[in-house]
Formats: sequence, structure tokens, C-alpha cells
Amino acid sequence: MSEATRTPQPVSASAPSCHEQGGEAAPPGSPVVALAGAPNVGKSTLFNALTGARRTVGNWPGTTVEVGNGDWRLDRAQGPEHIALIDLPGSYSLDPMSPDEALTRDVVLGEHDTQKPCAVVVVASAAHLARSLYLVAQIRETQLPVIVALTMGDVAARRGIHVDAGALAEALGCPVIPIDPRRRRGYDELPDAVTRAVAGGLVPPRTVDLAAYDLGADHDDAELARGNERFAYIEDAVEASTSRSAETRRTWSDRIDRWVTAPVAGPLAFLAVMWLVFQLTTRLAAPLQDGLDALVSGPVSTGARDLIAAVGLGNTWFEGLVVSGLVAGVGMLLTFVPLMALMFLLLALLEDSGYLARAAVVTDRLMGRLGLPGRAFLPLVVGFGCNVPAISATRILPNARHRILTALLVPFTSCSARLTVYVLLAETFFPHNAGTVVFGMYVVSILLVVLVGLGMRATLWRMMGAEPLVIDLPPYQRPTVRLTVSVMWLRLRGFLQTASGIIVATVVVVWLLQSVPVGGSGTFGHVPVEHSLYAAVARAIAPLLAPAGFGQWEAVSALVVGFVAKEAVISSWAQTYALAGTTSVQGHAALSDQLHATFAASSGGHPAVAALAFMVFLLAYTPCVATLAAQRRELGGRWTAFGVGLQLVVAWLLAVVVYQVGTLLW
Repeated sequence: MSEATRTPQPVSASAPSCHEQGGEAAPPGSPVVALAGAPNVGKSTLFNALTGARRTVGNWPGTTVEVGNGDWRLDRAQGPEHIALIDLPGSYSLDPMSPDEALTRDVVLGEHDTQKPCAVVVVASAAHLARSLYLVAQIRETQLPVIVALTMGDVAARRGIHVDAGALAEALGCPVIPIDPRRRRGYDELPDAVTRAVAGGLVPPRTVDLAAYDLGADHDDAELARGNERFAYIEDAVEASTSRSAETRRTWSDRIDRWVTAPVAGPLAFLAVMWLVFQLTTRLAAPLQDGLDALVSGPVSTGARDLIAAVGLGNTWFEGLVVSGLVAGVGMLLTFVPLMALMFLLLALLEDSGYLARAAVVTDRLMGRLGLPGRAFLPLVVGFGCNVPAISATRILPNARHRILTALLVPFTSCSARLTVYVLLAETFFPHNAGTVVFGMYVVSILLVVLVGLGMRATLWRMMGAEPLVIDLPPYQRPTVRLTVSVMWLRLRGFLQTASGIIVATVVVVWLLQSVPVGGSGTFGHVPVEHSLYAAVARAIAPLLAPAGFGQWEAVSALVVGFVAKEAVISSWAQTYALAGTTSVQGHAALSDQLHATFAASSGGHPAVAALAFMVFLLAYTPCVATLAAQRRELGGRWTAFGVGLQLVVAWLLAVVVYQVGTLLW
């Protein structure tokens, strides 16, 4: 029997108990409740609201699909105090077309040994009720209690649609709770319904009567009849609970979509919006960066040096590690936190308003040119935040060749870690056009994805007949302050948690390499950085990058460190120039001066062109070791090695072309 035609079966009595732990955030023994629903119906918003962002994400045993686990704390006198809430991947039905949809099916049907939910909360959109109820119909055929959380009632009302929750509950045979996750309205009844479902145990499944259908011996006839019966069940429920106003007027959302999803105006509008985002980011974050820079390079550095001297370790290797290493390296990166926060805030506003989903529609035709389905754009969009989850997101693609090509293209999307380096170099070499230069790097990133994709399709394989994009466009909504700030903080916190450990470890390793003398005078911890092992390794590689205009060891060493994590590029420069005599007390201004001198020396008097070539190389070469680990997990070692080679070749060729052509024109 194929997975796509699998018939739901009642949960086995020998299945694991529903009171197993549902995730690290919930106490052991907490009842497990699964949260299911189609994409863009408010499921993740509801999950974050119920758990208060107390969420852990990880791969489940036996699968590479990432699932969110959260602790839902119930303020009830009776019943459980904690619910282990599982945020399942978005699915329209239990008929899987990808690994993440298969996981949703396995959990709901009790076929995943690790987790067994006591109940399922299905999030359904009142604006697209019939489409949302197919999953409800399938789960109702199991013995799991089902609660329907009905969202987007305000959107339905604007379209002249009214859904009677009581009539819908009677027709479906399960509770229906109208809620508004964005504004946290209608939550009073949901905990009570879940508590009753958890305490009630097994419930009789919905009976499927196929007697009215002419069934043959063929199994496909039975599956077709079962599907027809479900559609009849859904039609009856919608008819019994839904009323429409006599006049159906065209909404302002439809009028906007006429332009922002148009073949020509849509891409131009998208580029204009993103240009504005980068302009605002670089201009508004500058005063905040200057304030943090003054704090780190002034009181923090001085205080650390005075404290070390007070305990008798002044002018020792320990002072070098702390002041020239940790404070200079980590402190310089922390000055970019306001920029990251502002970027995440603006992107959260676009996402919460519903605009970013239109980008997938705008690029659907472009994805088809690459031989990819339209929804391959979604992992690529995620890649502009971080390449690691973007590669994991390729699991939404049912075709293995589509997943491979998309995962190989993701590293060419410019992740947020690269943004800090772009801004530093753009403000140093293009102070009056920094925002435009940073925006240009993201345009180059998009062009790289397109050109490399076309080249791979023409030389490695041909993937014809990519399926068209099927996506629910969420309605335009006024962003809420609480939700937008919450999303911004979650992403910023994730960036800091990921970067902090990597940066501290990298700073220590870089300092150790810079403390080992090679071919010159000095002892451990007291050696000119240009005579250290760190500089010697960089000098060995530097000739390869001389044609690109940045063959100085100071620039090359930062790229070597950036292979571990792009966040470490800035910290490595701060360490290098601090040990070279530019102390961290001088901050951003001194670092900019040193960078200008380095690129001027390596480029023969064309520092701006060399810096531009450096940024292009930084964009195109391997993002970080975490991305390689994600690729190896998804694609295997051979495709990962191929991807690294491809990235290095493209990065070198592109940087050389930019520098050589730039020196002729500039």
C-alpha cells in the first residue's frame, strides 16, 4: 500500500501512553497534545502564544524532521498544570507528500513510537473553512479526541462570511473554539476543552458509511469512495454552519495583490521594499552602534585591564587573552546587536503583515525556470535568515532531485551572519551609500542563486515538469506590537545563542594561534601578530587571493576564520589589529582605518574595489561548518563536498572578475 493512499487506522491499544513527556520544556509525565493544521492558518502563532515562547526544537528519534515542543501551562483548579504541546509540520491532510507531512501522519495515527498524543488541536481558518476541514475529517476517523481552533474570523467577516461555531461543532462532532491568536482573544474555552479531552481518553471515531458507493474489488475504488465521503461530510458541515452576505465585494487586499503579485510590478515592488529595509537598518542602527562601541572600547576595556592589574596579572598573556581577545573580539561583534535587532524587527513586520508570502508567488515563474517547484522559494527565503534551517526546510519538497538542487543553492543566499561584515565594510569604504551597497549584496545573492541554478540544471541534470505553486496567501493584517517584538526577540536570541559559543571558542583559538611565535622573536603570548602562526598560515593562502585584490594576510586570515562562522570575521579583525598596536580602546574608527590601509596596500590603491570583491567572496564561499553539517545530514558526504568545491570556485571567479573589471572602470 502506498503512503499516499494509506487508510487511517484506530490507535493500537499497545501504543505508548499519552502521558509520556512531550518535550524538554514540559515536566515529565505531562499529557501530550498535538497541534496540527494547514500552513498560514495561525498555527505557529497559536503555539507561541500558548507556550509563551517556551519552545525547544530538535530532530525526533528515527527522523530528521524538526518539531517544536513547548510547555503549555494551564491555570486551572482541576486537571493537569502542564501540557506538552507538539507543533507538528503544516499539513493539509494525512496523505503525505514529503517527510515532514509523513511525520504529522505518523504522530496523529500513533505510529511514531516516541510520542503518543492524548488529543489533537486542529487549527482551521474560517476564511477557508472547507479546505481546512479535510484534515479534521481524517483525524475524526481515529480514536483521538479532536478540538478545532477556528481562526481568522475577522478576515472571514470582511469577506462577508460568518461561521456559527456551535453549528459547526454539532456537524463535526467535536468542540469548535473561535480564537484570535494574534490578539490573544477567545482563549478561555480552549484550555477547558483540552482538559476534558485529555481526561476523557478514547472517543468513538467518526463512522464512515460507504454503503451508498458502488465499490469494486479494486482498492483504489474504496479509497476514492472514502475521499468522496469525506468531501460530503465537509460540505454538509460548511453548509450547516456558514452564511454569506448577499453582496460579495472585492477587498482592499485583493486590490493590493493585483499589483504586488503582478509579473513586472511584483518583483519591482519587492526590490523596493527590501532596499528600504536595508536603508532603514543601516541608518537607524548607526547611533546605537556608536553608543555600544563607546561602552565596549572605553569603560569595559579599561575596567577589564584595571581588574586584571589589580589581581597581579597585568602585562601577562592572560591580559592579552581577555582584553585583546575576548573584549576586542566579542565586544566588537556585540556592537552589531542593534543592527541585527532592527533587521529582524523590520522583517517580522513584513511577515506579520502578510507581505512576505507574496514573494513566493512573485518568484514562482523564476523557480520554474530553474526546474524547481514554486515552494522551493520558501527554503531559499529562510536562507536569508540562516542557512542551517533553510537546508532542513528543503524537506517540504517531495522530489529528491528538487531537494538536492535547492540544498546546494541555499548557501548562496546571504544569511544574517554575513550582514554584520557587509555593514562594517560598506560603512568603511562607502560611507554615503552603505545601505545601497548592502542591498546590492542581497541582489547579487539572488542573481547567484538563479545563475548557479541555471548552470547546474544545464550541466548536471534536467528537471522538467516542476509542479505549480499551491499556497494560501494570508490576508494583509495590521502587525501587532507584541507579536512582532516577540518574533524579533526569538530570532535575535537564537542568533546570540548560536553565535556566542562559536565566537568565544573561535576567539580563544585565534588568540592561541596569534600567541605562537613563528620565525621571529618573541615568546608565547608576547609575539607581534605578524610573526605568529596565525599570520604564517594566512600568508601561505594569500597568493591565491591576490588576483581578487585582497592578498594581504590580515584579510585572508579573516576568511579562514569565517569558514567556521561568518560572525567571527569581525572578531578576528578586532583581535588582529588590537595585537598589532591598535588597541580595542579606539573602537570602530580605528578598525575602519586599519581595514582601509590593509585593502589599499593589497589592491595597489583601489581599496573600495578590493573591499567589494571581498564582500562578494564572503557571500559566495562556504557559509559555516554548521551549514556543512546540515548539508551532510540531508544530502550525504559526496554532494556536500561537491557543494563546497562549487562555492569556492564561484567565489574566487566572481571576486577576481569584480576586482579586475572594477580597477579598469573605477
